[in-house]
Amino acid sequence: MSLPVKNIPESLCIIRLSAIGDVSHMIPVIHTLQTAWPNCKITWIIGKIEAGLVNDLPGVEFIIFDKTKGFAEYLQLRKKIRGRHFDLLLHMQVALRASLISLLIDAPVKLGFDKQRAHDYQWLFTNHRISGESHQHVLDGFFGFLQALGIHEKRLEWDIPIPPEATAFAEQHLSKTQPILVINPCSSARLRNWRNWAPEKYAKIADYAASQHHMQLIITGGPATAEQAFAEHICSLTQAPVTNLTGKTSLKEMLAILKQATAVIAPDTGPTHIATAAGTPVIGLYAGSNPERTGPYLNRQYMINKYPEALQRYANKTIEQARWGERVRNPEVMDLIAVKDVADMLDTLLTQERLSNKNSKTEA
Repeated sequence: MSLPVKNIPESLCIIRLSAIGDVSHMIPVIHTLQTAWPNCKITWIIGKIEAGLVNDLPGVEFIIFDKTKGFAEYLQLRKKIRGRHFDLLLHMQVALRASLISLLIDAPVKLGFDKQRAHDYQWLFTNHRISGESHQHVLDGFFGFLQALGIHEKRLEWDIPIPPEATAFAEQHLSKTQPILVINPCSSARLRNWRNWAPEKYAKIADYAASQHHMQLIITGGPATAEQAFAEHICSLTQAPVTNLTGKTSLKEMLAILKQATAVIAPDTGPTHIATAAGTPVIGLYAGSNPERTGPYLNRQYMINKYPEALQRYANKTIEQARWGERVRNPEVMDLIAVKDVADMLDTLLTQERLSNKNSKTEA
C-alpha cells in the first residue's frame, strides 16, 4: 500500500471522541507519533468526559466535543476550527457523529479504517484507508494508522499526567501498609450488555483477598445510579470492610487510585485500560466478549477467559467460526466465571508481583 503522505506533515488532526478505554489506547499512539514526527502539531478532537483523563497530555492541542449539546455543538466546533488547515486527518472512530465532524476538517488526506471495520459508512467520509488486518486487539488496530503512514515502531508507554490533588485524594483513602485490591465491578450500561459478574461473587473474592492476603478493599465506578446501587449491594454482602468510592472520583482521581493499587479486578470496561495505563496488573473477567480484542493490553496473562466456552455453549460456535469481536449476549454468560477462578488468579498475580519486586530490588 502506498503511503498517503509523501512528507512528514506539519499538522494533523485526530478524531477519537470515546470511549474511555479506547481513549486510553490512544496514548501510546500519540507518544509514538510524537517520537517519529517531533515537529508535527497534533490536534485531538475528543469527547467531554474522556478529555478529563488525558487533556493535559504534553504537546497535544485538545478540542472538546460535547455530544450532549446536539447539533449546536457541531456549529460551535465549526467556529473553533474555521480557517484552519491540517495536512492530515486520522479519522479513528467508526461512528456517524465522528464522520459528520470529519466533514468540518479541512485536510487533503483523510485516513480511516479499512472497509471491513469502517462501520456506519465511515469509508464514505475518508479518501485513504488502513490495511485490513483481522484478529487484532483494538490498540493494534489504532497502530495500523501509523503503519499506513510508514511508522512501524511502537512506543508502548502511557505516562498520563496525574495532578498533585488527584494523588492527594488517593492517599487519603489508601493504606500505606497493606496491599490494595481495587474492584471496579461494572461495565458500561448498554442494551443486552451482560458483562458484569454477580455481586455475590465480587463479595466473596473481596473477602478472600482480605482474609488470605490482608488486602485493603476499594470499590470504584462511575456516577450512574445503577453502578452506585451495584457497588452498595457488594458492600452489603462482604464481611471485610470496603471503601466504596463509586461515583466519588474524577477520572484523574481514579487514575491515581489505580496507579497505587496492587491489583485490579474488573470486567470488560474502561478502568481495566486505565489500570494498564497506570502500570497496575489487572485481572480481567471475560466471558461475553473476546479479551484478545478488548482485554487489558499488557495484562492478558492474568485474564479469566471464558469466551471460547461461552461461544460454544450459547452460540454453538468455535473461535474460528465466530466473527472477530462477536459478542455472546446471554444473561447467564458471566456465570461461567467461578470465584475459585479469580481467587487462583489473584494468588498467581500476587506471587508473581512479589517475585518481580524481589528481583528488582536484587538487581538494584
